[in-house]
Order: sequence, then C-alpha cells, then structure tokens
Amino acid sequence: MFEKGQLIEFEITDISDRGQGIGKADGITVFVNGGVIGDVVQAEITKVKKRFCFGKVVEVKEPSKHRIEPICDYAGDCGGCVFAQTDYEAQLAVKEKHVYDSLTRIGGLTNPVVEKIERMPEDFEFGYRNKATMPISTGGNIKRKGGIIENLDSPKIGFYRSRSHEVVDCTDCALQSPAAMAAAEATRQFMEEDNITAWDEKWQQGLMRHMIVRTAFATDEVMVTYVINGKGIPNVEKLIGMLDEAIYEAGYSLESVNISTKKDKNVAGEIYGQEIKNIAGKPVITDYIGDVKFEVSPRSFYQVNPYMTEKLYDTVREYAGLTGGENILDLYCGVGSIGLYCADKAGFILGVESVKEAVIDANRNAVINGIVNARYICGKAEEELPKLLAGEGDEQLVKAAKNADVVILDPPRAGCDERLLDAVAKLAPERIVYVSCDPATLARDIKLLTEKGFKFVKAKPHDMFGWTGHVETVVLMSKAEGK
Repeated sequence: MFEKGQLIEFEITDISDRGQGIGKADGITVFVNGGVIGDVVQAEITKVKKRFCFGKVVEVKEPSKHRIEPICDYAGDCGGCVFAQTDYEAQLAVKEKHVYDSLTRIGGLTNPVVEKIERMPEDFEFGYRNKATMPISTGGNIKRKGGIIENLDSPKIGFYRSRSHEVVDCTDCALQSPAAMAAAEATRQFMEEDNITAWDEKWQQGLMRHMIVRTAFATDEVMVTYVINGKGIPNVEKLIGMLDEAIYEAGYSLESVNISTKKDKNVAGEIYGQEIKNIAGKPVITDYIGDVKFEVSPRSFYQVNPYMTEKLYDTVREYAGLTGGENILDLYCGVGSIGLYCADKAGFILGVESVKEAVIDANRNAVINGIVNARYICGKAEEELPKLLAGEGDEQLVKAAKNADVVILDPPRAGCDERLLDAVAKLAPERIVYVSCDPATLARDIKLLTEKGFKFVKAKPHDMFGWTGHVETVVLMSKAEGK
C-alpha cells in the first residue's frame, strides 16, 4: 500500500461519476482530480484507504488524445466542470457507460438496453444553464472575538472549490447565462462600494450568503434572490438599480428581486431560509417549454437546461406511450412541467410535490395554459400516495390515483423513498417512467421495482449538464407478466 505524500505514475483508464480520474498502480486503485481518460500522470497520494487511495495530479506525463485546452480559466480550481479538459465525445461516452454500469452493477440487470445518449447541439454547449446558485464569501469589515475589527478584502462570488466550501471567485463562467454573470458582477461592485459583509462560515458572521439567478431563456426575464444573514440589505435600492442596469446591458430584463433570511448553519441541500420576500418586481418569471407556458418562483424546481429539457420531456412522452386517455401520476412533480407538457396526450394528471410554492406554481401554470385535466397537491409522495390508495382525501383524486395507467417518478438525487415504491407496486400501473439525475440511486430503485413486480424495458441518458459529471436518465419499466 502507498503512503501519503508518495509520488506514483499510472494511466487513467476511467472517470468516476464525480469526475475523478481512476487508474491502478501496483494493483491499487487510485482516484485523482484533474485527469482525462488516457492520460499517463504522476500523482501525489493525499489519502490512503484499505483498498484504494486518493491523489492529486502533479504532472501529466503523456496527454490523452481526449485532452483539450480548458474551457475556462477556472478549470481545476472551481469544482463545477470536471470535464473542462475533456473533449465532448469522450464526455458522452463516459456518461453513457456510467448509466450502463450502474444498471448492471447496482441494478442487477443483464445487458440492459441503453439507448444512445441525447447530446447537446454544438451551438448550445456553453451558457446553457438557466439557474446559477452562487455562494458569497468574505468582503467587508467584520468583528472578531474581543471586539477586533478585521477587513476581509474583496467579496468572492462564484462556486465552491472541489470537495470544499472555499469559494472560487468567478467572473465569467462558461456554463452560466450572461445575465447571471452580469448580476454577480453588479453585486460584487455594490458590496465593495458600500462595504457590505459576506458570510464567514468559520465565524458564522456576515450578511450576504448566496445569490441565485434564474434566467428565462424564452422571454429573457431574470430573477435574482439573495439569501442573507439578516432582515435586509442596506441601501438595497442602489443594489436593485445596479442589477437592473447590468442585466439590461447583458441583453436581459430584471423582473424579480427577492430576499430570504437564513441565520442557521449551512445544511446540505438547504440554501434558502424558511421564507422568501419579494422586494422588487414580480414574485415569478415566465418561461416556455415547447408551447407550454410556466411561471417560476424562487424555490420551484425547474430543469436548468432549456433546450435539453424539451428533448428529455419528449422521451418521457414517448416512454409513457400516451394515446389520449391515460391517467398519469406525476410524483416529485416540481412546478408540474413534465405533466403539463404531456397533458394534451393524457386523460387526467395528478401531481404530488412537497414544496408548497412549487405546487402553487403548478396549479397556476395549469390555469395559465388552459389545462383542465391536471391537479397538483402538496405533500411527500411517499405519504400522500398510500393515503390516496387507501381512499383518503378528495374523491376525484382518490379515483385518479387508483386508476393510474402511468406513474412518472422524478425524485431528487437521493432517489425514491421505499415506502413510495411499495405504494407504486401496490398500484401496479402498466408503465413507470423514471427520470433520474443520479445513475446510482436510479439503479438501486430499478432493482427494488424489479423485485416488486416490474420489468426493466430500456433507458435513455440525456446530457443535461454538459462539462459536468452529471447525467439525466429516463427509464421505462412495465408491469411484469402475471402481475
């Protein structure tokens, strides 16, 4: 076994789902950041486990044929684009392989049908994200223990360094919309001019914690939400004016500014505070997926890649096999985007979502589009579906749930609660369409559904998150014969 600090040389033969290069040296598996498949690297061991090691690339001895010039100046520093130095074709191959390997290794499937990955068009490989969640760090004067006033230099707005909470200051992210970068620069300038403090994670002090910028690509409307450690932002009218000017110059329109107060410690996955207050403009922005209009609020789940979202939903419609009369259960439905996109080919749609604001958006979006065959309720899917199947609740909704022909599952990265899978198995729909952003939890749930009476039919990956290690996958399952 190697020792921490030891230098070793090996070839990178695979990439993990976190974008880490994988290779073997003296029979020991080594994971490193910054490698490309085919690279021969010299790496320094940073952590030693019983059966594998972690390291960092010190030198690329022989560059891979798939290695390209970094797509931005932050490659290897910012933890976002793990494929920043890998050509696009190689990225697609890796992601397709991750899906296949997860379905076989974790899902227990033999030779699963995995269709060719849906790729992004060449003219949309960059600047595709309609949502930027940027932590803010340091900046301004802050009081330490003992009453000592310390200047924390300039504010940093960007993204976390890999495997850390250290903020890398990004002024030009290759994946974000120009509106998001313009809003970040305006905020950075405002904080410097008015000596506005940013959150210091170590000392649990400072005002500005996160800024979230949503861009509606179909309408050019922009929403900016600040998460702060306080009741308000000093001289906020000046900030709004600077945002408006910067976003306008970038070719977009600032339509909504919001503040959310969060005074507790950072918890994984919890960016916002409990309440969000609209302080300028509208509480929502408007966007389109195909011909369907959506109003999106700050906390609403909404796919981040508008072009690929339409491709993804087309696959969902295809896999659902809709003929016009099917009842659909849309679970973990967010703002109802999948169900509403399928509404013209469905009989009735019942959506369940745990975020109250998203449910309000979903029902409003149905009304906006004149869709009368869809209803959305608030609650945890694993709790609401068993209740409906037991006959509890509104008679129409109970009937819709019990007579569902198709179940659409679109859970967060953690996958589905097994209680929900039990309820789906009890319902025994003809088809399940599972949309996942994590091949590992997808495969785990596929295995459970297989054990509960369903048959895997096929899967299709979609490159929703180019240059990152993430991949979105749609899976079709059918009721097993005799079930």
